[in-house]
Amino acid sequence: MTPAARLAAAASVLDSIAHSRQPAEVVLKAWGAANRYAGSKDRRAIADRVYKVIRARGRLVWAMGGREDGRALVIGSLSLIDGLSLDEIELLHSGEGYGPRPLSKQERARITAGPGELPGWVAAGLPEFVVEDFKITFGDRWTEEAHELMAPRAPIDLRVNVAKTTVAGVEAELTEAGLSPERTPWSAVGLRLSAEPPPNVQALEAFKQGHIEIQDEGSQVACWLTGVEPGMTVVDYCAGGGGKTLGLAMLGQPIVTKAPKAEAEAAPVATWSPVGGEGAAPQPQPKPKAKPVEITSTIRLFAYDVVQKRLDNIRPRLARAGVTADLRLLGQNGGGVEDLVRQADVVLVDAPCSGSGTWRRRPEDAWRLKPSEVERLHALQVQILDRASALVKPGGRLVFVTCSMLRGENEATADAFEENHPEFAPVPVAQALNASTLTDAARERLGALADGGHRLRLSPASTGTDGFFAAVYERTA
Repeated sequence: MTPAARLAAAASVLDSIAHSRQPAEVVLKAWGAANRYAGSKDRRAIADRVYKVIRARGRLVWAMGGREDGRALVIGSLSLIDGLSLDEIELLHSGEGYGPRPLSKQERARITAGPGELPGWVAAGLPEFVVEDFKITFGDRWTEEAHELMAPRAPIDLRVNVAKTTVAGVEAELTEAGLSPERTPWSAVGLRLSAEPPPNVQALEAFKQGHIEIQDEGSQVACWLTGVEPGMTVVDYCAGGGGKTLGLAMLGQPIVTKAPKAEAEAAPVATWSPVGGEGAAPQPQPKPKAKPVEITSTIRLFAYDVVQKRLDNIRPRLARAGVTADLRLLGQNGGGVEDLVRQADVVLVDAPCSGSGTWRRRPEDAWRLKPSEVERLHALQVQILDRASALVKPGGRLVFVTCSMLRGENEATADAFEENHPEFAPVPVAQALNASTLTDAARERLGALADGGHRLRLSPASTGTDGFFAAVYERTA
Protein backbone atom coordinates (compact mmCIF):
# COMPACT_ATOMS: atom_id res chain seq x y z
CA MET A 1 0.00 0.00 0.00
CA THR A 2 1.13 3.54 -0.70
CA PRO A 3 1.38 6.06 2.16
CA ALA A 4 -1.71 7.78 0.74
CA ALA A 5 -3.68 4.52 0.64
CA ARG A 6 -2.77 3.88 4.27
CA LEU A 7 -4.19 7.27 5.22
CA ALA A 8 -7.45 6.51 3.41
CA ALA A 9 -7.65 3.16 5.19
CA ALA A 10 -7.01 4.80 8.57
CA ALA A 11 -9.82 7.28 7.93
CA SER A 12 -12.18 4.43 7.06
CA VAL A 13 -11.24 2.51 10.23
CA LEU A 14 -11.79 5.63 12.35
CA ASP A 15 -15.28 6.02 10.91
CA SER A 16 -16.00 2.36 11.72
CA ILE A 17 -14.83 2.84 15.30
CA ALA A 18 -17.04 5.91 15.65
CA HIS A 19 -20.10 3.89 14.67
CA SER A 20 -19.27 0.86 16.80
CA ARG A 21 -19.10 -0.10 20.45
CA GLN A 22 -16.27 -2.50 19.72
CA PRO A 23 -12.74 -1.73 20.93
CA ALA A 24 -10.49 -0.11 18.34
CA GLU A 25 -8.28 -3.20 18.39
CA VAL A 26 -11.20 -5.41 17.36
CA VAL A 27 -12.21 -3.05 14.54
CA LEU A 28 -8.63 -2.95 13.26
CA LYS A 29 -8.41 -6.75 13.25
CA ALA A 30 -11.69 -6.98 11.37
CA TRP A 31 -10.41 -4.50 8.77
CA GLY A 32 -7.23 -6.52 8.34
CA ALA A 33 -9.21 -9.75 7.89
CA ALA A 34 -11.40 -8.13 5.24
CA ASN A 35 -8.44 -6.58 3.36
CA ARG A 36 -5.92 -9.37 2.97
CA TYR A 37 -3.87 -7.37 0.47
CA ALA A 38 -2.61 -5.22 3.33
CA GLY A 39 0.71 -6.54 4.58
CA SER A 40 1.92 -6.51 8.17
CA LYS A 41 3.75 -3.20 7.71
CA ASP A 42 0.62 -1.68 6.21
CA ARG A 43 -1.56 -2.87 9.09
CA ARG A 44 0.94 -1.60 11.63
CA ALA A 45 1.14 1.83 9.98
CA ILE A 46 -2.65 2.08 9.81
CA ALA A 47 -3.02 1.06 13.46
CA ASP A 48 -0.38 3.58 14.53
CA ARG A 49 -2.23 6.36 12.70
CA VAL A 50 -5.58 5.32 14.17
CA TYR A 51 -4.29 5.36 17.74
CA LYS A 52 -2.44 8.64 17.23
CA VAL A 53 -5.70 10.19 16.09
CA ILE A 54 -7.82 8.71 18.88
CA ARG A 55 -5.43 9.87 21.61
CA ALA A 56 -5.42 13.42 20.20
CA ARG A 57 -9.05 13.41 19.11
CA GLY A 58 -10.21 16.42 21.11
CA ARG A 59 -7.41 18.61 19.78
CA LEU A 60 -7.95 17.40 16.22
CA VAL A 61 -11.72 17.99 16.28
CA TRP A 62 -11.08 21.49 17.57
CA ALA A 63 -8.46 22.18 14.90
CA MET A 64 -10.73 20.94 12.12
CA GLY A 65 -13.60 23.20 13.10
CA GLY A 66 -15.67 20.59 14.93
CA ARG A 67 -15.52 17.91 12.25
CA GLU A 68 -15.36 14.39 13.69
CA ASP A 69 -15.15 12.23 10.56
CA GLY A 70 -12.11 10.06 9.97
CA ARG A 71 -10.89 12.02 6.97
CA ALA A 72 -10.83 15.33 8.85
CA LEU A 73 -9.10 13.78 11.86
CA VAL A 74 -6.40 12.19 9.70
CA ILE A 75 -5.77 15.47 7.88
CA GLY A 76 -5.53 17.28 11.20
CA SER A 77 -3.09 14.69 12.52
CA LEU A 78 -0.76 15.17 9.55
CA SER A 79 -0.52 18.85 10.42
CA LEU A 80 -0.65 18.91 14.23
CA ILE A 81 1.05 15.61 15.08
CA ASP A 82 3.36 14.93 12.13
CA GLY A 83 4.10 18.58 11.46
CA LEU A 84 3.67 18.33 7.69
CA SER A 85 3.26 21.44 5.59
CA LEU A 86 0.20 22.14 3.46
CA ASP A 87 2.12 21.17 0.30
CA GLU A 88 3.18 17.85 1.84
CA ILE A 89 -0.37 17.08 2.93
CA GLU A 90 -1.73 17.92 -0.51
CA LEU A 91 0.74 15.51 -2.12
CA LEU A 92 -0.81 12.75 0.01
CA HIS A 93 -4.31 13.83 -1.08
CA SER A 94 -3.94 13.77 -4.85
CA GLY A 95 -6.93 11.49 -5.39
CA GLU A 96 -4.80 9.05 -7.36
CA GLY A 97 -5.03 5.29 -6.89
CA TYR A 98 -6.48 4.30 -3.54
CA GLY A 99 -5.45 7.51 -1.83
CA PRO A 100 -7.83 10.14 -0.41
CA ARG A 101 -9.41 12.79 -2.60
CA PRO A 102 -7.86 16.29 -2.86
CA LEU A 103 -8.27 18.74 0.02
CA SER A 104 -11.26 21.06 -0.05
CA LYS A 105 -10.97 24.83 0.33
CA GLN A 106 -12.26 24.57 3.90
CA GLU A 107 -9.73 21.83 4.80
CA ARG A 108 -6.86 23.94 3.48
CA ALA A 109 -8.11 26.86 5.53
CA ARG A 110 -8.24 24.81 8.73
CA ILE A 111 -4.69 23.54 8.24
CA THR A 112 -3.21 26.94 7.54
CA ALA A 113 -5.18 28.65 10.31
CA GLY A 114 -3.83 26.37 13.05
CA PRO A 115 -5.78 25.47 16.20
CA GLY A 116 -5.38 28.83 17.94
CA GLU A 117 -5.55 29.02 21.72
CA LEU A 118 -6.84 25.70 22.99
CA PRO A 119 -9.37 25.43 25.81
CA GLY A 120 -8.08 23.51 28.82
CA TRP A 121 -10.06 20.36 28.10
CA VAL A 122 -8.79 20.25 24.52
CA ALA A 123 -5.17 20.73 25.55
CA ALA A 124 -5.55 18.03 28.22
CA GLY A 125 -7.08 15.59 25.74
CA LEU A 126 -10.15 14.86 27.87
CA PRO A 127 -13.87 14.92 27.10
CA GLU A 128 -15.08 18.33 28.22
CA PHE A 129 -17.63 17.08 30.76
CA VAL A 130 -15.05 15.23 32.91
CA VAL A 131 -12.68 18.17 33.36
CA GLU A 132 -14.44 19.61 36.42
CA ASP A 133 -14.37 16.16 38.00
CA PHE A 134 -10.60 15.98 37.44
CA LYS A 135 -10.03 19.46 38.83
CA ILE A 136 -11.87 18.61 42.05
CA THR A 137 -10.03 15.32 42.45
CA PHE A 138 -6.50 16.31 41.47
CA GLY A 139 -6.36 20.08 41.92
CA ASP A 140 -3.35 21.68 40.25
CA ARG A 141 -2.18 18.25 39.03
CA TRP A 142 -5.25 17.61 36.91
CA THR A 143 -3.53 18.29 33.56
CA GLU A 144 -0.65 15.96 34.44
CA GLU A 145 -3.13 13.25 35.42
CA ALA A 146 -5.06 13.78 32.19
CA HIS A 147 -1.96 13.60 30.03
CA GLU A 148 -0.68 10.37 31.59
CA LEU A 149 -4.13 8.82 31.25
CA MET A 150 -4.62 9.73 27.59
CA ALA A 151 -1.28 10.17 25.85
CA PRO A 152 1.23 7.36 26.56
CA ARG A 153 0.73 3.78 25.54
CA ALA A 154 0.33 1.48 28.55
CA PRO A 155 2.83 -1.32 29.27
CA ILE A 156 1.81 -4.97 29.54
CA ASP A 157 1.60 -6.12 33.15
CA LEU A 158 1.67 -9.79 34.08
CA ARG A 159 0.70 -11.56 37.29
CA VAL A 160 2.87 -14.56 38.07
CA ASN A 161 0.90 -17.55 39.31
CA VAL A 162 2.95 -18.31 42.43
CA ALA A 163 0.74 -21.32 43.09
CA LYS A 164 2.63 -22.94 40.19
CA THR A 165 6.00 -21.24 39.92
CA THR A 166 8.10 -18.31 41.13
CA VAL A 167 8.55 -14.76 39.91
CA ALA A 168 12.24 -15.40 39.33
CA GLY A 169 11.41 -18.54 37.35
CA VAL A 170 9.04 -16.69 35.02
CA GLU A 171 11.47 -13.81 34.73
CA ALA A 172 14.07 -16.27 33.45
CA GLU A 173 11.51 -17.87 31.08
CA LEU A 174 10.58 -14.53 29.53
CA THR A 175 14.19 -13.43 29.22
CA GLU A 176 15.00 -16.69 27.43
CA ALA A 177 12.10 -15.96 25.08
CA GLY A 178 13.79 -12.68 24.07
CA LEU A 179 11.73 -10.33 26.24
CA SER A 180 12.89 -7.83 28.87
CA PRO A 181 10.63 -8.21 31.92
CA GLU A 182 10.89 -5.84 34.86
CA ARG A 183 9.55 -6.30 38.40
CA THR A 184 6.47 -4.20 39.18
CA PRO A 185 7.02 -1.79 42.09
CA TRP A 186 3.85 -2.50 44.11
CA SER A 187 2.81 -6.09 43.36
CA ALA A 188 5.42 -8.59 44.52
CA VAL A 189 4.15 -11.12 41.96
CA GLY A 190 4.03 -8.78 38.97
CA LEU A 191 6.23 -8.41 35.89
CA ARG A 192 6.06 -5.64 33.31
CA LEU A 193 6.75 -5.77 29.58
CA SER A 194 7.11 -2.83 27.24
CA ALA A 195 4.26 -2.27 24.81
CA GLU A 196 6.77 -1.48 22.05
CA PRO A 197 7.00 -3.79 20.28
CA PRO A 198 3.75 -5.38 21.49
CA PRO A 199 4.49 -8.89 22.80
CA ASN A 200 2.26 -11.83 21.90
CA VAL A 201 1.87 -13.01 25.50
CA GLN A 202 -0.64 -15.75 24.73
CA ALA A 203 1.88 -17.47 22.44
CA LEU A 204 4.41 -17.78 25.26
CA GLU A 205 4.95 -21.17 26.88
CA ALA A 206 4.71 -19.46 30.29
CA PHE A 207 1.17 -18.39 29.44
CA LYS A 208 0.15 -21.79 28.05
CA GLN A 209 1.44 -23.48 31.20
CA GLY A 210 -0.61 -21.14 33.42
CA HIS A 211 2.45 -19.47 34.91
CA ILE A 212 1.28 -15.96 33.98
CA GLU A 213 -1.88 -13.97 33.35
CA ILE A 214 -2.21 -10.52 31.84
CA GLN A 215 -3.38 -8.24 34.66
CA ASP A 216 -2.59 -4.58 35.26
CA GLU A 217 -0.67 -3.97 38.47
CA GLY A 218 -3.48 -1.79 39.80
CA SER A 219 -5.91 -4.66 39.39
CA GLN A 220 -3.50 -6.93 41.23
CA VAL A 221 -3.26 -4.45 44.11
CA ALA A 222 -7.06 -4.43 44.38
CA CYS A 223 -6.95 -8.20 44.95
CA TRP A 224 -4.23 -7.91 47.57
CA LEU A 225 -6.34 -5.45 49.62
CA THR A 226 -8.89 -8.16 50.36
CA GLY A 227 -6.82 -9.85 53.06
CA VAL A 228 -7.74 -13.36 51.86
CA GLU A 229 -6.28 -16.09 54.09
CA PRO A 230 -6.49 -19.91 54.15
CA GLY A 231 -9.83 -21.30 55.27
CA MET A 232 -11.86 -18.26 54.24
CA THR A 233 -15.06 -18.09 52.23
CA VAL A 234 -14.47 -15.53 49.49
CA VAL A 235 -16.88 -13.99 46.97
CA ASP A 236 -16.01 -12.17 43.75
CA TYR A 237 -19.42 -10.59 43.26
CA CYS A 238 -18.88 -9.11 39.77
CA ALA A 239 -16.50 -11.58 38.14
CA GLY A 240 -16.58 -10.17 34.60
CA GLY A 241 -13.62 -11.52 32.65
CA GLY A 242 -12.28 -13.33 35.69
CA GLY A 243 -8.98 -11.53 36.18
CA LYS A 244 -9.58 -10.82 39.87
CA THR A 245 -11.21 -14.23 40.35
CA LEU A 246 -7.93 -15.81 39.28
CA GLY A 247 -5.96 -13.49 41.55
CA LEU A 248 -8.13 -14.36 44.54
CA ALA A 249 -7.93 -18.07 43.71
CA MET A 250 -4.15 -17.86 43.73
CA LEU A 251 -4.24 -16.37 47.23
CA GLY A 252 -5.92 -19.55 48.44
CA GLN A 253 -3.10 -21.83 47.33
CA PRO A 254 0.24 -22.75 48.92
CA ILE A 255 2.98 -20.55 47.47
CA VAL A 256 5.65 -22.29 45.39
CA THR A 257 9.15 -21.41 46.61
CA LYS A 258 11.07 -23.04 43.76
CA ALA A 259 10.31 -22.96 40.06
CA PRO A 260 9.16 -26.38 38.80
CA LYS A 261 11.94 -28.37 37.18
CA ALA A 262 11.60 -29.78 33.70
CA GLU A 263 11.38 -33.53 33.42
CA ALA A 264 14.68 -35.17 32.46
CA GLU A 265 15.11 -35.52 28.75
CA ALA A 266 14.71 -39.08 27.56
CA ALA A 267 17.73 -40.79 26.02
CA PRO A 268 17.77 -41.07 22.22
CA VAL A 269 16.03 -44.22 21.05
CA ALA A 270 17.45 -46.29 18.18
CA THR A 271 14.88 -47.68 15.76
CA TRP A 272 14.89 -50.98 13.79
CA SER A 273 16.16 -50.71 10.23
CA PRO A 274 15.35 -53.10 7.37
CA VAL A 275 18.96 -52.88 6.16
CA GLY A 276 20.35 -54.28 9.39
CA GLY A 277 22.97 -52.75 11.63
CA GLU A 278 22.13 -50.75 14.67
CA GLY A 279 19.12 -49.19 13.02
CA ALA A 280 18.31 -45.63 12.07
CA ALA A 281 19.77 -42.64 13.83
CA PRO A 282 18.34 -41.94 17.28
CA GLN A 283 15.16 -39.96 17.03
CA PRO A 284 15.15 -36.49 18.64
CA GLN A 285 12.97 -36.25 21.70
CA PRO A 286 10.61 -33.34 22.41
CA LYS A 287 11.88 -30.51 24.62
CA PRO A 288 11.13 -31.35 28.25
CA LYS A 289 8.35 -29.47 29.96
CA ALA A 290 7.95 -28.57 33.58
CA LYS A 291 6.05 -31.09 35.64
CA PRO A 292 2.48 -29.96 36.36
CA VAL A 293 1.99 -28.66 39.87
CA GLU A 294 -0.84 -30.24 41.85
CA ILE A 295 -2.74 -27.53 43.71
CA THR A 296 -5.12 -27.90 46.63
CA SER A 297 -7.22 -24.85 47.43
CA THR A 298 -7.35 -23.59 51.00
CA ILE A 299 -10.33 -21.25 50.46
CA ARG A 300 -13.92 -21.52 49.25
CA LEU A 301 -14.13 -19.12 46.32
CA PHE A 302 -17.40 -18.13 44.64
CA ALA A 303 -17.51 -16.01 41.48
CA TYR A 304 -20.78 -14.41 40.39
CA ASP A 305 -21.83 -12.63 37.23
CA VAL A 306 -25.11 -11.80 35.51
CA VAL A 307 -23.88 -13.11 32.13
CA GLN A 308 -23.39 -16.87 31.74
CA LYS A 309 -21.01 -16.46 28.79
CA ARG A 310 -18.58 -14.51 30.95
CA LEU A 311 -18.59 -17.28 33.53
CA ASP A 312 -18.04 -19.89 30.81
CA ASN A 313 -15.04 -17.93 29.55
CA ILE A 314 -13.46 -18.06 33.02
CA ARG A 315 -13.44 -21.87 33.15
CA PRO A 316 -10.50 -22.46 30.77
CA ARG A 317 -8.53 -19.72 32.51
CA LEU A 318 -9.03 -21.42 35.87
CA ALA A 319 -8.02 -24.77 34.39
CA ARG A 320 -4.86 -23.34 32.84
CA ALA A 321 -3.92 -21.69 36.14
CA GLY A 322 -4.60 -24.89 38.05
CA VAL A 323 -7.00 -23.20 40.47
CA THR A 324 -10.69 -23.59 41.21
CA ALA A 325 -13.75 -21.45 41.87
CA ASP A 326 -17.47 -22.07 42.13
CA LEU A 327 -18.91 -20.10 39.19
CA ARG A 328 -22.51 -19.02 39.68
CA LEU A 329 -25.01 -17.06 37.62
CA LEU A 330 -26.35 -14.04 39.47
CA GLY A 331 -30.02 -13.20 39.00
CA GLN A 332 -30.91 -9.82 37.49
CA ASN A 333 -32.35 -8.78 40.83
CA GLY A 334 -29.50 -10.21 42.86
CA GLY A 335 -30.96 -13.68 43.30
CA GLY A 336 -28.93 -16.85 43.60
CA VAL A 337 -26.85 -15.89 46.64
CA GLU A 338 -29.22 -16.88 49.41
CA ASP A 339 -26.98 -19.64 50.80
CA LEU A 340 -24.12 -17.17 51.30
CA VAL A 341 -25.94 -14.39 53.14
CA ARG A 342 -23.73 -13.30 56.08
CA GLN A 343 -21.39 -16.24 55.37
CA ALA A 344 -18.47 -14.65 53.50
CA ASP A 345 -15.20 -13.60 55.11
CA VAL A 346 -14.38 -11.44 52.08
CA VAL A 347 -16.57 -9.96 49.36
CA LEU A 348 -14.88 -8.15 46.48
CA VAL A 349 -17.14 -5.92 44.40
CA ASP A 350 -15.37 -4.90 41.21
CA ALA A 351 -18.36 -2.84 40.14
CA PRO A 352 -19.39 -1.98 36.57
CA CYS A 353 -18.00 1.45 35.71
CA SER A 354 -17.00 3.78 32.88
CA GLY A 355 -13.58 2.15 32.58
CA SER A 356 -12.08 5.65 32.48
CA GLY A 357 -9.04 4.35 34.37
CA THR A 358 -8.13 2.29 31.31
CA TRP A 359 -8.35 5.06 28.72
CA ARG A 360 -4.61 4.80 28.04
CA ARG A 361 -5.38 1.27 26.76
CA ARG A 362 -8.70 2.07 25.07
CA PRO A 363 -8.68 5.82 24.33
CA GLU A 364 -11.69 5.46 22.04
CA ASP A 365 -13.88 4.86 25.11
CA ALA A 366 -13.22 8.39 26.35
CA TRP A 367 -15.11 9.84 23.41
CA ARG A 368 -18.01 7.42 23.73
CA LEU A 369 -18.75 8.22 27.37
CA LYS A 370 -21.69 10.52 28.15
CA PRO A 371 -22.69 12.21 31.43
CA SER A 372 -25.91 10.19 31.54
CA GLU A 373 -23.89 6.96 31.47
CA VAL A 374 -21.86 8.00 34.50
CA GLU A 375 -25.10 8.73 36.37
CA ARG A 376 -26.54 5.37 35.38
CA LEU A 377 -23.42 3.53 36.48
CA HIS A 378 -23.37 5.31 39.84
CA ALA A 379 -26.94 4.22 40.54
CA LEU A 380 -26.10 0.66 39.50
CA GLN A 381 -23.03 0.59 41.74
CA VAL A 382 -25.06 1.69 44.76
CA GLN A 383 -27.56 -1.08 44.09
CA ILE A 384 -24.86 -3.73 43.61
CA LEU A 385 -22.97 -2.73 46.77
CA ASP A 386 -26.18 -2.89 48.76
CA ARG A 387 -26.84 -6.46 47.58
CA ALA A 388 -23.26 -7.68 47.86
CA SER A 389 -22.84 -6.35 51.39
CA ALA A 390 -25.52 -8.77 52.61
CA LEU A 391 -23.09 -11.65 52.03
CA VAL A 392 -20.44 -10.34 54.45
CA LYS A 393 -20.43 -11.99 57.85
CA PRO A 394 -19.77 -10.04 61.07
CA GLY A 395 -16.08 -9.23 61.15
CA GLY A 396 -15.82 -9.88 57.41
CA ARG A 397 -14.36 -7.50 54.85
CA LEU A 398 -16.03 -5.74 51.90
CA VAL A 399 -13.82 -4.18 49.22
CA PHE A 400 -15.42 -1.86 46.65
CA VAL A 401 -13.33 -1.39 43.48
CA THR A 402 -13.71 0.38 40.16
CA CYS A 403 -11.33 1.04 37.27
CA SER A 404 -12.67 4.58 37.03
CA MET A 405 -11.04 7.98 37.53
CA LEU A 406 -14.33 9.80 38.11
CA ARG A 407 -15.71 11.01 41.45
CA GLY A 408 -19.22 10.64 40.07
CA GLU A 409 -18.73 6.88 40.30
CA ASN A 410 -16.08 6.39 42.98
CA GLU A 411 -16.50 8.80 45.89
CA ALA A 412 -20.17 9.34 45.12
CA THR A 413 -20.88 5.60 45.39
CA ALA A 414 -18.75 5.13 48.50
CA ASP A 415 -20.49 8.09 50.17
CA ALA A 416 -23.91 6.65 49.41
CA PHE A 417 -22.95 3.21 50.72
CA GLU A 418 -21.57 4.60 53.96
CA GLU A 419 -24.69 6.67 54.54
CA ASN A 420 -26.99 3.68 53.95
CA HIS A 421 -24.93 1.06 55.80
CA PRO A 422 -23.76 2.20 59.24
CA GLU A 423 -23.16 -1.47 60.10
CA PHE A 424 -19.98 -1.28 58.00
CA ALA A 425 -16.95 0.51 59.43
CA PRO A 426 -14.15 1.92 57.27
CA VAL A 427 -10.88 -0.02 57.39
CA PRO A 428 -7.78 2.15 56.91
CA VAL A 429 -5.94 1.14 53.76
CA ALA A 430 -2.72 0.94 55.79
CA GLN A 431 -4.25 -1.99 57.69
CA ALA A 432 -5.07 -3.78 54.44
CA LEU A 433 -1.52 -3.66 53.08
CA ASN A 434 -0.14 -6.68 54.91
CA ALA A 435 -0.38 -9.22 52.08
CA SER A 436 2.84 -10.99 51.13
CA THR A 437 1.97 -10.25 47.50
CA LEU A 438 2.63 -6.54 48.13
CA THR A 439 6.12 -5.06 48.23
CA ASP A 440 7.49 -2.97 51.08
CA ALA A 441 7.49 -0.02 48.67
CA ALA A 442 3.76 -0.57 48.15
CA ARG A 443 3.05 -0.44 51.86
CA GLU A 444 4.85 2.88 52.06
CA ARG A 445 3.57 4.50 48.87
CA LEU A 446 -0.03 3.25 48.91
CA GLY A 447 -0.35 3.99 52.60
CA ALA A 448 0.78 7.54 51.92
CA LEU A 449 -1.69 7.92 49.05
CA ALA A 450 -4.55 6.79 51.32
CA ASP A 451 -3.36 9.34 53.91
CA GLY A 452 -4.72 7.35 56.84
CA GLY A 453 -8.11 6.82 55.21
CA HIS A 454 -9.97 3.80 53.90
CA ARG A 455 -10.05 4.92 50.28
CA LEU A 456 -7.24 4.50 47.75
CA ARG A 457 -6.87 6.00 44.31
CA LEU A 458 -4.34 4.71 41.78
CA SER A 459 -3.59 6.39 38.47
CA PRO A 460 -1.06 6.35 35.63
CA ALA A 461 0.49 9.58 36.94
CA SER A 462 0.64 8.70 40.65
CA THR A 463 1.39 4.96 40.59
CA GLY A 464 2.15 4.01 36.98
CA THR A 465 -0.91 1.75 36.90
CA ASP A 466 -4.30 2.00 35.29
CA GLY A 467 -6.72 4.21 37.19
CA PHE A 468 -8.36 2.38 40.10
CA PHE A 469 -10.41 3.34 43.13
CA ALA A 470 -10.84 1.12 46.20
CA ALA A 471 -12.66 1.50 49.50
CA VAL A 472 -12.31 -1.05 52.32
CA TYR A 473 -14.95 -1.86 54.96
CA GLU A 474 -15.63 -4.33 57.77
CA ARG A 475 -19.02 -5.47 58.98
CA THR A 476 -19.37 -4.62 62.66
CA ALA A 477 -22.96 -5.73 63.20
